[in-house]
Amino acid sequence: MSKSLETALDFDEEKEVDRICNEIRVLLRDKLKRRGLVIAISGGVDSGVCAALCEKAVGKSKVFGLLLPETDSSSLSLDRGKEVAEYLDIEYHIENIAPTLEAIGCYKWRDEAIRKIFPSYDGSWKNKIIISGGQKGMINHFMLVVETPSGEMLEKRMDYKEYLQIVAATNFKQRIRKNVEYFHADRLNYAVIGTPNKLEYDQGFFVKNGDGAADIKPIAHLYKTQVYKLAEYMGIPKSVATAKPTTDTYSLDQGQDEFYFSLPYDKMDIALWALNNNISESELAEFLNISEEQAGFVYKDILAKRKTTAYLHYAPFIIS
Repeated sequence: MSKSLETALDFDEEKEVDRICNEIRVLLRDKLKRRGLVIAISGGVDSGVCAALCEKAVGKSKVFGLLLPETDSSSLSLDRGKEVAEYLDIEYHIENIAPTLEAIGCYKWRDEAIRKIFPSYDGSWKNKIIISGGQKGMINHFMLVVETPSGEMLEKRMDYKEYLQIVAATNFKQRIRKNVEYFHADRLNYAVIGTPNKLEYDQGFFVKNGDGAADIKPIAHLYKTQVYKLAEYMGIPKSVATAKPTTDTYSLDQGQDEFYFSLPYDKMDIALWALNNNISESELAEFLNISEEQAGFVYKDILAKRKTTAYLHYAPFIIS
């Protein structure tokens, strides 16, 4: 087994923090010509680390935090977001975006699609989407999971039309949040921070013109494992520094590996690094303690996601 996999994600946290903070300052001064930074703080480790980097880069007086809950948000997310903002001693604002989402049809369009699959659904049942197939060598398909008022969990495979409608509806959440971020950025003459890590950025796990929109993305080059290491190094609150990755988009608890990735984040990080560095399927399989066949499926899934989400990375095409 290649020893490189054992140390693949090791790095010098101090030097990396200094490098990122210096780059943020240079971009603000020389490129963006903005006075400070706006960041939406979700309560997760990515936004927590980005907020800490912002505070270290420009000082607490030039960072404005936003906490943007809605109907399906976990109360833990708001609590943890406040904990980060107060730990960093930055100014922050809480704005519940649920009324805007209600007015724009987010919940209505979502509920309409869910009722096509579960006709008895009345809008109050908790729900989520999970992914299946990719790590078994199959074409990825999506399952809708709901919890009835009696606590019964039901699961059905989704037709593509209903899947697209639910995802399109829930994408309103990220796009409305980003509109709020840019309002405050314009109001303050600040730049907007984006919080995707390398795994999310590479695999297209973001909403175009939603959480994919930003002026600076400080950690898009760092694997999720490395973000956790920075969280510990920078001393952000433990509740955030150790928080399990979630989507915080659906009303049922949902891990990112349920919804999108083939493996838990720590194994996906290694798989992505291994593919990027031409590590064989057999070496990856041995390191992750999975079958060589499954390692091959994971590689294929990574490449498939890059292909299908390439559109998300494109800037507008200018026809001249």
